[in-house]
Parts: sequence; structure tokens; C-alpha cells
Amino acid sequence: MKKLSSVSICGLDGYEISVEVDVTKGMGQFTIVGLGDTAIQESRERVRSAIKNSGFKFPSGARITVNLAPADIRKKGPLYDLPIALGIIGKELDFLGEVVDNSLFLGELALDGSIRGVNGVLPATIFAKKQGKKYIFVPFDNAREAAIIPGIEIIGVENLVEVVDFLTGHKKLEHKKEITSTPFISEKHCIDFSTICGQEHAKRAMIIAAAGGHNIILQGPPGSGKTMLAKAMAGILPDLELDEKIEISQIYSVAGMLSKEHSIIQKRPFRSVHHTASEASIIGGGRESRPGEISLAHKGILFLDEFLEFPKNLIETLRQPLEDGYITINRVQQSATYPAKFSLVGALNPCPCGFLGDKEKTCICSQNTIERYRAKLSGPIMDRIDMFVNVPRISVSELRNSEGQKGKTSQEIRKIIMHAKQLQKDRFIGTKFFSNADMDNTAIDTLANITPEARNIAIISTEKLQLSTRVYYRILRLARTIADIDGSTNVEVRHILESLSYRGNN
Repeated sequence: MKKLSSVSICGLDGYEISVEVDVTKGMGQFTIVGLGDTAIQESRERVRSAIKNSGFKFPSGARITVNLAPADIRKKGPLYDLPIALGIIGKELDFLGEVVDNSLFLGELALDGSIRGVNGVLPATIFAKKQGKKYIFVPFDNAREAAIIPGIEIIGVENLVEVVDFLTGHKKLEHKKEITSTPFISEKHCIDFSTICGQEHAKRAMIIAAAGGHNIILQGPPGSGKTMLAKAMAGILPDLELDEKIEISQIYSVAGMLSKEHSIIQKRPFRSVHHTASEASIIGGGRESRPGEISLAHKGILFLDEFLEFPKNLIETLRQPLEDGYITINRVQQSATYPAKFSLVGALNPCPCGFLGDKEKTCICSQNTIERYRAKLSGPIMDRIDMFVNVPRISVSELRNSEGQKGKTSQEIRKIIMHAKQLQKDRFIGTKFFSNADMDNTAIDTLANITPEARNIAIISTEKLQLSTRVYYRILRLARTIADIDGSTNVEVRHILESLSYRGNN
């Protein structure tokens, strides 16, 4: 019996799978057991053809039993093709035991013996390193994403013959260590702030949200520039730390959204979601518990245009990720947990027709219609939003008057944000936090440097406005970011007052 190691990925967590292959005399049966899905059962035909077409002998008259252990873990996908084929071939050949015992194998086989890319290689590589493995054999197309992780030798293989030659000592493969620096984010999202006329209050709010990782709602009539502001925010987000890049890239690896050209996510994601999208595509799930848009937006922006056109139950499912920064997808046989720490940017009209409070057009909605429309934004969801910003429509005459009066460019704004981000980085050395929005209540009390006068104003205002304790701490977090942008060591009264002003449209 031959035994090789592979991996099962659930969420971003890995579990070692022992691929046991027993070839004995029998009636020519080929059986795979161990709670595998349809793709694994179909691997019998892929493996048989790949072995024959690679020039190796397939034991057609033998009984082949493959066990994927442990049997209580659900296995999915074609990544076990490679270790199954090696287990069968290893019956006749002598593999290097030291290499096999210290390796993880994964890859899908084509009928001609070539090895195709699979999903989840990056978290699999991280798991292999944690398990103390020396090698991981991955498809050549996935070698770059695996090479992001130091301390383990990445063997990128193109076909079955290459792997066998390596394991028998007949050939030494080159290790693939190159990674691309191509930004994943599309430039079409990055509108320069200097091209946005007027809306100085909204621009200031977007800068604060970008600097501290805060959630923001933009309310205004159609054509007021809400979508433009959201897309411009993507161009001023701070750089990612290496740990953040790897964490985001793991999510995209599991989702099958990395490629040879984009083997690591270099920029903070900007995910724009239409209100007709399904719950599974946004939250995550489906038959294979794939990560949804909220996880793909991890450490970046989740932009929900026409926010109140989304179903109310879907809006409510955002509660857990907005509060905890992760989402757990429960299924009958297993649960998958994905990171989902994003900045929510929601754009909405003040009423169904969009013109409530507009200076030029009259609203045609009844009071009952407006109340039903706004009821989709529940108290618990509003408590999780840091900023509510009104974006009025700019008239044509105002646009003409502002021609030639360009404000700061996105690059200039980004320098301000990077300075504020560096202050946060210094503040959170030795902690689990990356931004002001991440701080828990204890951290706010110990790390935020809020003056007694400022805290007193926050307490009085919270009580007078009948805000919740959750909102009180969100006001303090936001004030800390405002102070960072202003270059202030302490949170002063003026920072609290500005923070409170962003709840004026609540």
C-alpha cells in the first residue's frame, strides 16, 4: 500500500488528508472511499487515462482501493487526482521515501497526463508549512501564488511524468519563486478626486473613512455623484501590509480568482455589488461554501449602490460581518469561516423616487411609501454605520462656476491618508489591530488618547441624542481617525464634534 499526503481546505483552514492507495489482485475494480464529492468520484477516469497516456502501466486487472482519510471530513474538487495517480504508479516504482514523507501533493490531471491548476493552493501551502512539510507539489499554473510563502520548497509541475521523474530521482525540477507585482484592482475604478466638482463635505468624509476603515452611507438624489465618490475612494486607500496581502490572496485563491498574472493581491479590493445579486453571491455559500462578495472585499471596500433596493433580509445578514469582521457559513456536513473585515460604502436615494428634499425636483412619494422604504435600514444596521453623509445635487451653474478650480488630487490625498495610517500602525504595535475601526472598546479606552473634555462631550451627546453604547464607541473611533488626519496626538473636543456631525443624517 502506498500513502501520500494532500490537503482539504474548509474556509481558509487546512486539514491533512492521507491518500491511501491499495493495489491487489481482484476483479478490476477501482473504488474511492472517504466522503468525496462527484469530482473525486470522477477522478477514476481521469487518473486511468492520465497514467496510460503518460506511458505508465495501469493495473487494469487489479482491485484498486483509494481511501481519503480521515473519513469524517468532506473532500471536494479534483486536487486529489495527482496523489491518487502517484499511489497507483508507486506500486511498480521506488519513490524517494524522504521526499514523499515530507511532501503535500495536489493537482488535477488532464487525460493526457498534464496537470491543471486547482483552487486553494495558497492556503494549502500555508498549511503545509505549518505542518512542517519540506515540499509541496502544485500545478505549474499555481506555483507563483504558492511561492509567496517562504520556508517551504514549491515544486511546480506541468505533467505526471515530471513528478514521477522527480520522485524516482531521475530529474531535478526548478523551484518557482517569482511573483507578479501587477495590481489586481482595475484602474477603471480609480476616479481622481480632483475631477469631482464641489461636494467638499462628502470628500472630507470619504477621506476619513478611507484613513480609518470606517463604514459610510451616502444619501442623495440621482446624479449627485455618490457612485463617483465611492469609486474615487478606491484610489486613495492605504497600502496593504504583507500579512494583509497574503490573507486577502488566500480568499481569492479559494475562490479561484488568482492567476499566473495575478498571483498575489497588491491593492485593497473594491467590490461593487448590484442589488439583484443573490444572497449566496454576496454573503457566501452555495454547494461548495465559496466566499462571497463580503469576503472578497476583505480589507477593502464593499460598495452597495442603491443600498435600500437590496432585500431587507440580505441587509440584515451584514450585521455579523460588520461587527465581527468574519462570516461563518453553516452547512449540514461542515462549516466554513471566511474573513470579512471591509469598509461598507452604501449609496442610497432619500426616497423611492429619489428627489425628497431636492431643490429642483419635487418628490412624488407618499409619506407611507417613504417610511416603508426607510424601514429597510434597521436600528442594528444603523448602529454599525460610522458616517451618514448627505450628497446634494450640484446644479449646472455651480458646475460651470467650479470649472478650473480643481481640488487636491487623489495622490495628494493619499499621502495624507498614508501618514494617518502610519500613526495607526505605530499605535497598534504588539496588538491585533490594523486600523482605528478595528479597535475594541478596551483598546479605545487605553490607546485612543481621548482628553477628558472630549470624552465628556461624547457622553453628553450620546445621552442627549439617545444613541446606543455601540454608537458611542463608534463616535470615539471616528474621532481618533479625524485626529490622526489632523496630526493631533490627542482626541480633542473639535474631533468629537466633527465625528458627531456625521450622524446628523442618521
